[in-house]
Amino acid sequence: MRYVSTRGLTPSVDFEGALFSGYAPDGGLFVPAEIPRLDEDTLRRWSVLPYPGLVKELCSLFITPELIPREDLNRLIDRAFSRFRHRDVVHLSRMKDGLNVLELWHGVTYAFKDLALSCTGQFLQYFLEKRQKHVTIVVGTSGDTGSSAIESVRGEKNMDILVLLPKGYCSQIQELQMTTVLEDNVHVFVVEGNSDELDEPIREVFADGDFARTHHLMSLNSINWSRILVQMAHYFYAYFRCLPSPGTAGTTRPRPPVEIVVPTGAAGNLAAGCLAQRMGLPLRLVAVANDNDIIHRTIERGDFSLSDSVKPTLASAMDIQVPYNMERIFWLLSDSDSTLINALMEKFDKTKRVKLPEILHREISEMISSRSVSDEEIVHTMQRCWEENRYLLCPHSAVAVFYHYKQSEARQPSIPRCCLAPASAVKFQDAVLRAELLPEIPPEIKALETMETRATILQRGDNWTQILRDAIEALARRRERTSRPVAEGSHRE
Repeated sequence: MRYVSTRGLTPSVDFEGALFSGYAPDGGLFVPAEIPRLDEDTLRRWSVLPYPGLVKELCSLFITPELIPREDLNRLIDRAFSRFRHRDVVHLSRMKDGLNVLELWHGVTYAFKDLALSCTGQFLQYFLEKRQKHVTIVVGTSGDTGSSAIESVRGEKNMDILVLLPKGYCSQIQELQMTTVLEDNVHVFVVEGNSDELDEPIREVFADGDFARTHHLMSLNSINWSRILVQMAHYFYAYFRCLPSPGTAGTTRPRPPVEIVVPTGAAGNLAAGCLAQRMGLPLRLVAVANDNDIIHRTIERGDFSLSDSVKPTLASAMDIQVPYNMERIFWLLSDSDSTLINALMEKFDKTKRVKLPEILHREISEMISSRSVSDEEIVHTMQRCWEENRYLLCPHSAVAVFYHYKQSEARQPSIPRCCLAPASAVKFQDAVLRAELLPEIPPEIKALETMETRATILQRGDNWTQILRDAIEALARRRERTSRPVAEGSHRE
């Protein structure tokens, strides 16, 4: 299995190359050169697997045994999920009037990103130990990615991680989950800007190819292919659990579809769903955004362009205007037309405004439905779900459930539907209180309020790119000092 750039101007790489890359050298994102198509026998066999089993099967299709033998791959994935609180890793909650909510948040940080990042951290460690190398990870976060990335690598000697988070745009708990980690290899920067603004210095650092290679830079944002790969398992698990029966051997009837509703920010989860579709899973995808609705406008009108500003919302992890994984979706649905994607994204990078070609827009709108949801609608949905089911939604999960309620009220014939729940309500106490509900606070979350914190503030007017470069160089000098052998006859205090 080889991986190519969506923009088609860089040589292909293997899984290890894609794993350790941020953006491809031509500015694109790595995607599999070939997407395997699953036959009915495979789908039937997979239909009874637990979630970790699905992750293992998917990873084995995209990671050759020459790179990670199957026995090692199984062991890494088992280790990745060993810290999850639920015995099944993920859990499908079935509620009133056909509401199915797939809880993806039973990891350490109570967010779905723990699923992919725990596996990605294991893959990184596997290769780093084998190659005796060190990497410096640079991550920008709108809320949940930072803490999940930190948890996946904290304390590791051959990885340093620098996380930039937007001051005032994360919930207090999200911020504390990052700033209370004091391991020597974790470095947190609180940026006086939004999540799109803090992505700029990260892009600039990676754009300096010599600097990035010298310091072995990589990213764990959802530009990293490994995250998309693991997230495909959500869709297979949801599909198999939402059908009345898995099907029987010998049947020739096509599999019925299942509708998956995806709360959407940077579109990584959505890209994983599109790949699952391409592999043969009969899905109907629905992308639901908050008031930062570039994905909704793209799907509905072909308008891939920025608004004047990012609007802070209750679903703060989705407060994103540059959903970089849409580039993967454009590539998939344009029949891998790298020339077209390169032209589109170059124009977007320069003007921040692109009108999709009619053929590409038609493909996207036929494969994916969409809508946007306001804060008022989020609050109402949280209240309704509690009243009807005594079930507490986080604001991001409420974005998806709002769509379910709207469809149910229309009383049109429907297929099984599953709403992805990306985070637990425990991380968003302000939103829960806004809905006039009582937040549930586990002891480990409560303890964050009294823990020591550590972070560097990046103020407006500072040269964020230079500060980031200086921090990376300082880490390199520190590693050089600590790895230098002590001269004979000298001693350390």
